[in-house]
Amino acid sequence: MRTSILMLMGLCALLLHTSCNSHGEEKEAHVYELQVTSPVRMDTTIMEDYVCQIHSISHIEVRAQERGYLEKIYVDEGQFVKKGQLLFKIMPKLYQAEFQRAKAEVSFAEIEYQNTKSLADRDVVAPNELAMAKAKLDKANAELALAQTHLDFTEIRAPFNGIIDRFHVRVGSLIDEGELLTNLSDNSHMWVYYNVPEAEYLDYMSNLKKDSSATMVNLLMANNKVFGHPGKVETIEADFNHETGNIPFRATFPNPNGLLRHGETGNIQMSVPFKNAMIIPQKTTFEVLDKRYVYVLDEDHKLHAREITVAAEMPHLYVIQDGLEENDKVLLEGLRLVRENDEIHPEFIAPEEAMSQLGLYAE
Repeated sequence: MRTSILMLMGLCALLLHTSCNSHGEEKEAHVYELQVTSPVRMDTTIMEDYVCQIHSISHIEVRAQERGYLEKIYVDEGQFVKKGQLLFKIMPKLYQAEFQRAKAEVSFAEIEYQNTKSLADRDVVAPNELAMAKAKLDKANAELALAQTHLDFTEIRAPFNGIIDRFHVRVGSLIDEGELLTNLSDNSHMWVYYNVPEAEYLDYMSNLKKDSSATMVNLLMANNKVFGHPGKVETIEADFNHETGNIPFRATFPNPNGLLRHGETGNIQMSVPFKNAMIIPQKTTFEVLDKRYVYVLDEDHKLHAREITVAAEMPHLYVIQDGLEENDKVLLEGLRLVRENDEIHPEFIAPEEAMSQLGLYAE
């Protein structure tokens, strides 16, 4: 019995010794040789993207100004038309008849006025009768002009150069006054609207005082291609939206080839300069509960997680607003291999070399 107990105690001691040796080897295995780098300060420019809506500079509803049957359509949907070009014609017979009647009334009133004037010149009639004849003639002329206007309204013409939208009526339709016939868009230039947060608006206005070229923007279309002509910010609305904290901007883009159409969407790309910005590679960071951190190396070669604030984002790079100093050394690779207070064997990589390995261009 005593021999069995001694053997059991020896086995336990052996297992304990083996376990301690295992933990020591495991701890030693976690001392990695990893690359570290430092933040770098430089002047750079980033592109801020804003979702936008594209509108024609003139997009109107073409409506009938008279009631009647639609007699003819002279254009087709999607067709480019010129100012003054005839688009639709409403059956004019009723309005022609009214015009002819008004014209006859003018002729009658003209004859009556001339006769009265002849008598008045010979003092046969009183001046009041001549004045009444003149008023009657003026009234007839006014009614003729009104009849002419109604007749002209039976022909609907393009008020400006533009593109015809789809038709809402067909030949033979009985049209009421004010009924929508189609839409007309002037796409020679496009107005692009987008919303800018308050902080970025303030930065934009500050940069605008130093560099007037800040008004130039690019348009990233829905196919992820940049529109071939830059636009210019021409209008900023007066008030911020208190619910969103944004203010609407409007940029104007030339559209010589007619590629852009009313109602399209895209993204405005607006350049924002950063002077003496602190920059680190994105791959040096990690997220925990919507907060961003880096591992900073201390004098004992131990790693400590530190929260940072990102001011702006570029491809593979972050502009840091707060949380780092220029002489800090941050872990460049192997973030998933280490934990808080782990010791490493650091290999320092110069910031310029670290960024060049990302295949980026920075200015």
